[in-house]
Amino acid sequence: MHTLPPLDETTAGRDPIKLFLSWFEAAFKNGGKEPAAMALATVSEDGIPSARMVLLKGCDERGFVFFTNYDSRKGSELAANPRAALVFYWPEMNRQVRVVGTVAKVTESDSDEYFNTRPPGSRLAAAISPQSQSLCSRAEIEQPYQALTEKYPAGDVPRPKHWGGYRVQPDEIEFWHSRENRWHDRIRFRRCAGGAWQVERLAP
Repeated sequence: MHTLPPLDETTAGRDPIKLFLSWFEAAFKNGGKEPAAMALATVSEDGIPSARMVLLKGCDERGFVFFTNYDSRKGSELAANPRAALVFYWPEMNRQVRVVGTVAKVTESDSDEYFNTRPPGSRLAAAISPQSQSLCSRAEIEQPYQALTEKYPAGDVPRPKHWGGYRVQPDEIEFWHSRENRWHDRIRFRRCAGGAWQVERLAP
């Protein structure tokens, strides 16, 4: 167990993004297997929830960015209900962060820039996969993947229009730090009118 600073109203500060980035950096330094992994929860138009793991690809004062297929289940649900929740859990540090907010697509130029950094095979897969759709067999995707590989042997396939980024613009961010006897510390930031953050402690 790592020795970490306590979590209280003073050490949390007034800027949740700054606090998140410090925790995120610490998660990398402390040897987490995949610190950028986060659970993404969405809700369908008729109120059915679903969750899956995705990777955080950017975070600043505007929000938390991830990339995916816009035609996937998550994409369809976000189109119908553009709100989501994120959860980061770093067991090596006994820390967790919860985020709730509205979701919007990033710019096409941002999606292009990130897409072009992906490994060639990942770019080819993104162009081919009808993510979340039913398949009769794996051959349905392997055959067109092979054909596209032959067309773009260097893997420099253009970003497909159905693939790109989203940004979760936070309305609420909660920081959780485990303590003995489940007497955990919980500090929640809630965005107020005008953009300022209200900071409050929650009962464990």
